[in-house]
Amino acid sequence: MSRAIYIATVEAESGKSIMTLGLMGILLGRTKKVGYFRPIIEVTDKSKRDNHIETVLSHFKLEMDYEDCYALTGAEVIQKKTTGHEGEILDIIIKKYKELEDKFDFILVEGTDFSGEAAFVELDVNAIVAKNLGIPVILVGSGKDKGLDELVTNLHLAYDSFLDKEVKVLGIVANKVEESQIDTVSKALEDAVEEKIFIGVIPMIKSLNNPTIKEIVDNLKADILIGEAQLDNQVETSAVGAMQLRNFLVHLKTNCLVITPGDRADIILSTLQASISDNYPKIAGILLTGGLIPEESIMKLIQGLKEVVPILAIEKGTFEVANKIGAIRSHIYPTNDQRIYTSLNTFDKHVDIANLIRKYLTFKPKGLTPRMFQYNLLKQAQKVKKHIVLPEGTDERILLAAARLTVLDIVEITLLGSKRSIEDKIKELGISMNLEKVHIVDPVSSPQFEDYVNTFYALRKHKNINMNMANDMMQDVSFFGTMMVYKGHADGMVSGAVNTTQHTIRPALQFIKTKPGVSVVSSVFFMCLDDRVSVFGDCAINPNPTAEQLAEIAISSADSSAAFGIEPKVAMLSYSSGSSGQGADVDKVRKATEIVKQLRPDIKIEGPIQYDAAVDSNIGKKKLPDSKVAGQASVLIFPDLNTGNNTYKAVQRETGAIAIGPMLQGLNKPVNDLSRGCTVDDIFNTVIITAIQAQ
Repeated sequence: MSRAIYIATVEAESGKSIMTLGLMGILLGRTKKVGYFRPIIEVTDKSKRDNHIETVLSHFKLEMDYEDCYALTGAEVIQKKTTGHEGEILDIIIKKYKELEDKFDFILVEGTDFSGEAAFVELDVNAIVAKNLGIPVILVGSGKDKGLDELVTNLHLAYDSFLDKEVKVLGIVANKVEESQIDTVSKALEDAVEEKIFIGVIPMIKSLNNPTIKEIVDNLKADILIGEAQLDNQVETSAVGAMQLRNFLVHLKTNCLVITPGDRADIILSTLQASISDNYPKIAGILLTGGLIPEESIMKLIQGLKEVVPILAIEKGTFEVANKIGAIRSHIYPTNDQRIYTSLNTFDKHVDIANLIRKYLTFKPKGLTPRMFQYNLLKQAQKVKKHIVLPEGTDERILLAAARLTVLDIVEITLLGSKRSIEDKIKELGISMNLEKVHIVDPVSSPQFEDYVNTFYALRKHKNINMNMANDMMQDVSFFGTMMVYKGHADGMVSGAVNTTQHTIRPALQFIKTKPGVSVVSSVFFMCLDDRVSVFGDCAINPNPTAEQLAEIAISSADSSAAFGIEPKVAMLSYSSGSSGQGADVDKVRKATEIVKQLRPDIKIEGPIQYDAAVDSNIGKKKLPDSKVAGQASVLIFPDLNTGNNTYKAVQRETGAIAIGPMLQGLNKPVNDLSRGCTVDDIFNTVIITAIQAQ
């Protein structure tokens, strides 16, 4: 039987999505298999999909079919209530839930939203469903536009209502509270509720309540003329362009939506120009009213501009449209990563329910699942905020990863390159990034440049480096970034999205150098498979290591494995298992294994051993029945780069495994290399592991 928590709201627009996303993140970090379920969804047309389900399935990559995530639509509930089939509602919900209960260790149940056709029955329905499923509840209410007494009263009444129906309430969360009132609200709720339950208070986050251009398009059924790639732009305010231009421009504000008749070419063109001007704020978009579209010559001019915000068109008049926009509700939807990560970060900062979760997770899953591993990485990185430099500051993937990292506030980021070029690139790509949270450093104009040149000269003059050469070297972003790490001005560096592996690693080898007792720099990949995380080494650095080097790689990889929460059981891979194989290649692996046993008798190691015998318990028992590693290896050491690199790529491509790395090991300070084919996720994960290495 699985465990579950039910998230129920007290009223419409309580903002329970923050709770859903935050709890799902915690659960996936601690539980092997987590399911998601909504008893009743709002959609009236089954051809359309529920936004909550789509967002959770997409972001957390849950292995669930959409249809398994809900029982009934609001329309179906109303139809059954009005036709005398009310009893079928619970039967269907329980049946769907029980089917999930057999498949998952924990189920997060998200209640209804107090909107749509079934709003009048929702509080009772949530309580009744929770009772019949035997699930404890967390209640979420909104403090928006409420006084203290009203907020506390609403939550207390809902709490009493659930208790009356014999539903266990785990906690109460007040959302959308003014930040200055957090302590006051928390104390008032603790005083109001006699039972000692969890009390949480989440502040109002403005960016989560502002609609996006996409939401405005969907609500108003507007046409998109230009700028489809920037529909996630958030609208903080609106400005009606109906006055003379000189008077209108002073009303422009950051992230505002300009509403103007489609024949006001002066307003349209001046707004676009103002948005890219350093003297005016960047706007979110333009909405053209009255069914009017600029004539062909004007549209041609707009389409030729380097930077263009979304331009929408609608038949309705300016006054009607302006009023409708003010009533649009904002939502979290699958493609809006910025809003999702903001929600996760807000939850992490303001909701401390880890102890609550642990009480209800009475089972102990075996091993470390990929989701647990990734969750643990984030948590470990957040313990001590480290400073990571990214030399390739104008690369699109680097900027997207940096934007995600700044939202989560996991690390401090420095981007290297021309400030103007980087900022222009961010604007061009429509990336939402708080530049106040990111350092942008141009090496040549940096106050540290001269000191770095002198330091490099002092370190490398014995290698016939002169001052002119040192000056040239420090203009290179890889050398400058590495020197930042060497001098302690950054804690680690991640590069290689544009530059070669050699270009990334060479400066580190020249003056960061290896740790005492380490003679070889090597690498590992954390391979996140379906049901486990394996460590692959060395798949990126050493072409043909000697037995001594291979032993050192194995020791370093075992230590890296342990440092990241994976119990090291090391398999020294070869084409033969045990003592049967002969030849120079297998003998090298056998010798390396013996060296490790002598130097580190604490490490569980087996070698030589074939890949299948290392990871498959049945084959492992047959080939090496007395081995403590065979069939359960977590660290796999490949005999050469050719084998390792091809194997990790084959596993990644054929199984869909996430390959996090390569992570370099053996250096005094962390410098990590990316593949030039890396994704935004690859960069994000590599920065995280680099930050952990630096702790």
